[in-house]
Amino acid sequence: MATFRINRIQKTVHHVKRYRRILSVLFKYGFGHLVDVMNIEKSVEVGLNLVSRKRRARLETLSNAVRIRMVLEELGPAFIKLGQILSTRPDLLSVDLIQELPKLQDDVPPFPFADVRDILENEFGKPLDQIFSYFEEHPLAAASIGQVHRARTLDGEEVVVKVQRPDIRRIIEIDLEIMMHLAGLAEKHIEGWDVQRPTRMVTEFARTIEKELDYTMESANMLRFARQFDDDPDIYIPRVHREISSNRVLTMEYMDGVKISDISRLREKGLDPAVIAERGFDLIMKQVFVYGFFHADPHPGNIFILPDNVICYLDFGMMGRVDIASREDFVDLVLSIVRCDEKKATDALLELTGPEKEPDRRVLERDVSEFIDQYSYMPLGELEMGKLIPRLLKTAALHHLSIPPNLFLMVKALASVEGLGRELDPGFDAVERATPFIRRIRMGRFKPDRLTRDMVDSGMDIFRLMRAVPDEMRKILKLARKGLLKVEFEHRGLEPMFATHERISNRIAYAIVLAALIIGSALMVLSGIPPKWQEIPVIGLVGFLIAGLMGFWLLVTIVRRGRM
Repeated sequence: MATFRINRIQKTVHHVKRYRRILSVLFKYGFGHLVDVMNIEKSVEVGLNLVSRKRRARLETLSNAVRIRMVLEELGPAFIKLGQILSTRPDLLSVDLIQELPKLQDDVPPFPFADVRDILENEFGKPLDQIFSYFEEHPLAAASIGQVHRARTLDGEEVVVKVQRPDIRRIIEIDLEIMMHLAGLAEKHIEGWDVQRPTRMVTEFARTIEKELDYTMESANMLRFARQFDDDPDIYIPRVHREISSNRVLTMEYMDGVKISDISRLREKGLDPAVIAERGFDLIMKQVFVYGFFHADPHPGNIFILPDNVICYLDFGMMGRVDIASREDFVDLVLSIVRCDEKKATDALLELTGPEKEPDRRVLERDVSEFIDQYSYMPLGELEMGKLIPRLLKTAALHHLSIPPNLFLMVKALASVEGLGRELDPGFDAVERATPFIRRIRMGRFKPDRLTRDMVDSGMDIFRLMRAVPDEMRKILKLARKGLLKVEFEHRGLEPMFATHERISNRIAYAIVLAALIIGSALMVLSGIPPKWQEIPVIGLVGFLIAGLMGFWLLVTIVRRGRM
């Protein structure tokens, strides 16, 4: 699939109607001041005077995060997806937005069946009745990217078919162009936003949405996930029909199960919520700590329960990956918090995060200690990861520590499943269920095969380094012999001194010119050269007047600086 072309819009906008709509919604939800600050009217000829600047009074009481969510919801599919994707990026957004954006409602009307038929027939090159023996015209569900229909294959198997919206790529590309333009204006005109880098957010969104628009990626995720649990009877993954799937169509086995959050129906079907809670949590722990490849969006709508308390995952568009080192660092962080060891907890937090700049270690340890104190006296069974996450994010953000997206997805997935477990069984103890997995990760470092592999890897790295040193030294000596060796020095922190020197030299030059002007004017007065005014040469008087103004200006400048 071709990548999106995001062009920065200059003086002319080709999508004026859409641009006006976006600006109207920004005014409606109280962000008109941003539109004015960004000088949009000077940058784009959209007839800003035609844009409604009305704002509802009740919105004034809502927080910025809530109003941003409402803006995204009203602007439609691309903006809803932007919010959903960015809600998983604590390295890009503030904590309040990370907490608010998951509430985005993806409620969009379905598109006509005629479009569905056209897409299917164009994708597979034959009439619909030669692809499916039966196809339900009314969708089971509709979302911003596509919608799902029930159908039956030519072999008689019940399936569901996810079909992408017509022209969704073109619609998203238009919105991406406008997003990029607005982001560029924000960086340029709004103080502090050059640090937030909204253009980076749009670029990240473009990369992610590109993957979501290719259903072959979701198909590959399902196949890999199914292979992980081939021998596990507690989980079932719907089968993908690859022969009737493409980058715009995904056909999978139809699952007739009970939504995991429908506790009353679970009991009616003879299913055990307590067993489901334990199995569900064990499965997410296996995904994260055994395989490192996990379902990153395990909300109730994506989990069905089948007979015998078997758990069935749906919708594999958002998956997470976490390497063994990050898993071990996360376990170290959890154990350090439980043991009230702020030094080791700080070490683990620094290993997990990517500091934008070196934090003050003493202050960070103090804040981590306060974080630990808040939860250290609670019984382990009462600890809730969902409540720990916002506080941990705030502590990290305070010290400019950037939490990697996949690590955040991992913690969020664990918290979601923990919350589902408590709903199913109020006595569910996530910490107790997690203990064997944590112990396995902890002890895994000391297994003979792991130690042997680490030693071999380290030895190979040292061997490669030693083998490369002579060749690199030869190259350096050859450059030195030819006189091509260059050593670059970068001076830091000298800008204030350079600015001071420049100011001093400017004042000296200014004073010399002023002194020369006074002396020259005096000589002109003494020479008596006409024209004269009151027997005094006019040229000399003008020179003295200019010198007086210059001297006064120099004095004012020095006084303003606070230095005489």
